[in-house]
Amino acid sequence: MAVKKIQSALVSVFYKDNLEPIIALLKKHGVKIYSTGGTQKFIEEQGAEVIPVEELTSYPSIFGGRVKTLHPKVFGGILYRRENDGDVSQAAEFDIPAIDLVIVDLYPFEETVASGASEADIIEKIDIGGISLIRAAAKNFKDVTIIASKNQYAELEAKLEAQNGGTTLEDRRYFAAQAFQVSSHYDTHIFNYFNQSEGIPSLKVSESRAKALRYGENPHQSAHFYGDLEGLFDQLNGKELSYNNLVDVDAAVNLIAEFPDQTAFAILKHTNACGCATAETVKEAYQKAFAADTTSAFGGVLVTNQTVDKAAAEEMHSLFFEVLIAPNFTEEALEVLKGKKNRILLRQKMALPGTKMIKTLLNGVIEQDKDLATESKSDFKVATKKAPSEKEMDALVFAAKVCKHTKSNTIVLSNDNQLFASGVGQTSRVDALRQAIIKAKEFGFDLKGAVMASDAFFPFPDCVEIAHEAGITAVVQPGGSIKDQDSIDYCDAHGMSMVMTGVRHFKH
Repeated sequence: MAVKKIQSALVSVFYKDNLEPIIALLKKHGVKIYSTGGTQKFIEEQGAEVIPVEELTSYPSIFGGRVKTLHPKVFGGILYRRENDGDVSQAAEFDIPAIDLVIVDLYPFEETVASGASEADIIEKIDIGGISLIRAAAKNFKDVTIIASKNQYAELEAKLEAQNGGTTLEDRRYFAAQAFQVSSHYDTHIFNYFNQSEGIPSLKVSESRAKALRYGENPHQSAHFYGDLEGLFDQLNGKELSYNNLVDVDAAVNLIAEFPDQTAFAILKHTNACGCATAETVKEAYQKAFAADTTSAFGGVLVTNQTVDKAAAEEMHSLFFEVLIAPNFTEEALEVLKGKKNRILLRQKMALPGTKMIKTLLNGVIEQDKDLATESKSDFKVATKKAPSEKEMDALVFAAKVCKHTKSNTIVLSNDNQLFASGVGQTSRVDALRQAIIKAKEFGFDLKGAVMASDAFFPFPDCVEIAHEAGITAVVQPGGSIKDQDSIDYCDAHGMSMVMTGVRHFKH
């Protein structure tokens, strides 16, 4: 494909990092450079000649720099079609020079918002001239090369080096596509900033950081992760995270966040906890979590909210697991855990951000608030004549937290610091309860005095009947069934206590 030599360039950037090699190449190939303000000074310091935009437009920078490049001589030089006789004639008539290359790096709007700056400072970081230059140059990609981000400096440098200071049409079209990605991403974040208060019913999502995954849920499905995973985790060991790893890791960190004031440990398989416990130490919490289901723990995702020490690492080292997440690891623990090279170790650096969830569905997208409601004792309304004991109250709080993060229909059986078993993803609540009872007995748990949590109400009293027969003494559920009284009456008749939260926690 034919190479078009760049003869003139407009350079106006916020970040100057790594721009020096580009300037050196433009100087080497005798390119006429136009620039403004700080960028002009930077280019001159590189020993290159610069024509100030004010000299081109015969108009000064005004309004504190808000208006610099917004002028027909600038945009005409970018937009006029070199093969169009009328455009060429008008460019000559109005003394509009051709501009073959535009390099722009926008004001850092996202970074300014993230810094917690004042609204006045944020508004000043809405780029007007830069975004207009990007759109104009990208539109006229047949004649103009557009570099819209500092992240593309190296690509441009390689092209100019390899092609004697020029670009091909294929190059220019590629850079135009990148430019519209930059501009649409920029505008999305500006809209979302304003829409925090305006609440316009419009969904705009843009994430330019992409990571190709080995495959999706199954080997025949391709997949990508879009987001800043490195901002959330340091990966200290192991192979690359897979699609299924990421789904389980998300579930794990959401569950463990429910225990901010306790030393907690959880083991998850397919986003459901097969073990969860609190204790004095990470080692003890792991032992109790593992005891809940020693079979399902194989190949699981492990998570804790405390530093993993050598004692805990040695305890779990014999288990084959995919991922371990913790806020930190001692050096001695890492030495033990890195003994298996594929084992993924993640150091979590921050809490999960965001309050919304998005999912593709049918021919559209559904969006909802995250389920951030977590019930405590003060949220429990005692529905039965007998109130739970203080120990049972603690157990009900623990069970409700695990239940909230388990696939519906679900039933969770526990005491105050250890998951005994759960019935997950069943088509009836009775089936979920029976599954939980069978698993608890299989792993040696005595359910006498245990508690039960349900993610939704009981439409009939059958669940409390089955629970009572298994030895369950206290129940937490949302309530709201037209037949709530039937379950309450059964509990009253058999010495059970029941509390209602008024909050359902379906998880599909």
